[in-house]
Amino acid sequence: MTPTDQFPGFANQAAAPGEVIAPLPRVSIQAFCETPEIARLIERATTDRRMEKAHVKVQMGGGLAASEAYKTAPTPNVIVIEGDAHRERLLESLDRLSSVCDADTKVVVVGQVNDVLLYRELMRLGVSDYLVPPLSVVDFVRSLSEIFRAPGADPVGRTIAFVGAKGGVGSSTIAHNASWAMARSLKLDSVVVDLDLAFGTAGLNFNQDPPQGVAEVVFAPDRLDAAVVDRLLSKCAEQLSLLAAPATLDRVYDFHEDVFDPLLDILRANVPCAVLDVPHVWTAWSKRMLISADEVVLVATPDLANLRNAKNLIDLLKGARPNDSAPKLVLNQIGMPKRAEIKPSEFAKALGVEPAALIPFDPQLFATAANNGQMLAETSPAHKTNDVILDLAKRLTGKSDAKRAKKNPLEPLMARIPWKKAG
Repeated sequence: MTPTDQFPGFANQAAAPGEVIAPLPRVSIQAFCETPEIARLIERATTDRRMEKAHVKVQMGGGLAASEAYKTAPTPNVIVIEGDAHRERLLESLDRLSSVCDADTKVVVVGQVNDVLLYRELMRLGVSDYLVPPLSVVDFVRSLSEIFRAPGADPVGRTIAFVGAKGGVGSSTIAHNASWAMARSLKLDSVVVDLDLAFGTAGLNFNQDPPQGVAEVVFAPDRLDAAVVDRLLSKCAEQLSLLAAPATLDRVYDFHEDVFDPLLDILRANVPCAVLDVPHVWTAWSKRMLISADEVVLVATPDLANLRNAKNLIDLLKGARPNDSAPKLVLNQIGMPKRAEIKPSEFAKALGVEPAALIPFDPQLFATAANNGQMLAETSPAHKTNDVILDLAKRLTGKSDAKRAKKNPLEPLMARIPWKKAG
């Protein structure tokens, strides 16, 4: 919010000459409006070329409807709240929203009072922007763009690397299904990057056969930018895209350790979640991918070779990532008939970690999904394994149900608001 007497062009319907408003990344935006006028304005904003990648949902009800909606649902990247002219009601609605808001969610408030003091108070509380009429589509788009493009702004998203402790443990399958849950159930825009260039299966699992993919990223690095990456993506679902592996043997794939760094920088700046399907190889670049990822998921089956390899990987990653969370352990194919296996509790105890997911052996479910080019939730929507995968996706993205225990962007100084009564 800026006083109109200082910025008389606030209501202009077009960007100022020479002004560059950056396109929004692949983020989800949900607006809760009080008036039809603001709802229509936001609907019109969705047709702006700079909003092309964003997923926008507009509904009525204001802050009260938002706080009720997110009691049982994950919050998006951005929440837009329209408030009324009453300062106390606006602050009360933000207080309720703060108790159910995820820590990384941005909040934009559309108000009716052009009050600098209120603006400053909202900024102290963690609100990203405060807008007041007269308001145009360009004003709204500019505000959202600046949230993600401002100097010093945090990256939009995180990278989550999946790797198997041993070949054939199902790491790729778990990675693909977790990304599906992130996109379809958690409404989080996600990209799967298949890094097994020679033998990758993401294209098969998602029933995609794109002509281009991750190979173009590494063999033409001089042309790499966000627009190029966007053209290489293959759409798997409304909020899920794939950067596929060529899965051919016409060349070898020996890379320098930092070959994927530019790609990761672009993904972090433009996509809320990038799932890296890292093959079971040990090279300079695969090691770097695991160490540099924001989260690492280690998939293993409960036998001795997996235990040894998992321990080696966990020890290395803990040493190389002292300020990051420990790798998440997923035990897959538990209870395979006629196979001697280590009990999951003993496996986890030997590694000093608690499993993030325990997935039972179910060859019919997994084989049917693979042969049909489907995810588990498409093949058998009611199967219990889907709940395990969804819970894993929530853990990895921070979209847990226990929102009240988490820090959120509206907590700071909330206790010092004058209207809040003691007791």
